[in-house]
Amino acid sequence: MGIKLSDHFTYRKLIKFCIPPIIMMVFTSIYSVVDGFFVSNFAGQVSFNAINLIFPFIMILGGVGFMIGSGGTALIGKTLGQGQREKANQYFSMIVIFTILVGVLLTIVGVVGIRPVAQILGAEGETLENCVLYGRIVLSFIICFMLQNVFQVVLPLAERQKLGLVFNLAGGITNIILDALFVGVFRWGIVGAAFATGISETIAGILPIFYFLSKRNTSLLHLTKAKLEFKTLMKVCGNGVSELFSSISGSIVSIVYNLQLLKYAGANGVSAYGVLMYVQFIFIAIFIGYTIGSSPVVSYHYGAENHDELKGLLKKSLRLNLLVGITMATLAFALAIPFAKIFVGYNPDLMNMTSHAFKIISVNFVIIGVNIFISSFFTALNNGIISAIISVMRTLGFKLLAAILLPFWFGVEGIWWSITFAEGMALIISIVFLLAKRKKYHYL
Repeated sequence: MGIKLSDHFTYRKLIKFCIPPIIMMVFTSIYSVVDGFFVSNFAGQVSFNAINLIFPFIMILGGVGFMIGSGGTALIGKTLGQGQREKANQYFSMIVIFTILVGVLLTIVGVVGIRPVAQILGAEGETLENCVLYGRIVLSFIICFMLQNVFQVVLPLAERQKLGLVFNLAGGITNIILDALFVGVFRWGIVGAAFATGISETIAGILPIFYFLSKRNTSLLHLTKAKLEFKTLMKVCGNGVSELFSSISGSIVSIVYNLQLLKYAGANGVSAYGVLMYVQFIFIAIFIGYTIGSSPVVSYHYGAENHDELKGLLKKSLRLNLLVGITMATLAFALAIPFAKIFVGYNPDLMNMTSHAFKIISVNFVIIGVNIFISSFFTALNNGIISAIISVMRTLGFKLLAAILLPFWFGVEGIWWSITFAEGMALIISIVFLLAKRKKYHYL
């Protein structure tokens, strides 16, 4: 018998429930990593830099789907905890319809606006044309990418986290095969990488719809007829806005980092940062996967007013994230050189810069998981405001400030250290909010 949201969660049960979303997120992160690997090794540094420059803009648009999914999951989970299953299904159906409608609008905005955006990001000449080409192809699949982000967080809530893993494995494996075929064999370059990503997102984003419409669906959630309720949708977006802010803030920071690195380290700095972000995606995906798995449990028990269970979930989650963070920091430091060789082994200077930078940022893995969890914890409690404050301060405020100021004193070293500095400051803010709201939510 599978694990139910209403169960008492021991360490073993919590880990078992979250393992599928963790693996799912790791494979999702592989989409961009595989693109980067094949483009860097088979299409060249110009194409690789083009993807790095335009990728933040794509993530901002795709982040809208994660906002809707996270905010909607918190509301649906709370509603299920209150025993209102029919209403929860209506909410679920409504956010899927809303995601598709918003996706149509963002597709038009993205495809039309990609060139001026790329120019603002500093792309010129061949790099600019590659940005536009890659961006327009990938943005043509943005609806599927948004739906994928929604279903990633909804499937664990439906107690079908293993099925979510299957859908994303299908997309991830497809991406790897098509990248190898389109970029490595056919030599379609950046066009091949873009289509490989888009097709993969289509598989992971569309297959869940057929499942939730199927009569064989025995999960907690079903797609039914639903009307768009403006007030409820605003509540969903408000609660999940921290995830969108995180995407926007992270993208803005990436843009600033690229500009700073161009200034202090040239094109090699941008390439090194691109490699760091690709590898970091995989590491952070583990933490995000855990929050995707644990957040529905938190929302359910919050709605059911099971305060003792909330206390246990918070304590266990903080300990697990800290333990995993220490392990990952050690692993990242030890594998810095091999990771650099995989992506940029063809350029000794670039490889040395990349491995050195990765050793520096590996320190932030110790605490980043705790910060991500606490932000998502407040989203699960339907408090999007606090979650947004933590998220924005972590991904925009502290990182932006550090990335701009530290290089004045430490040069390019300051850029690498700014990531860890920002996470440390964010941890202080997170702990302050946890203590401040302990009586309201009864989790301590």
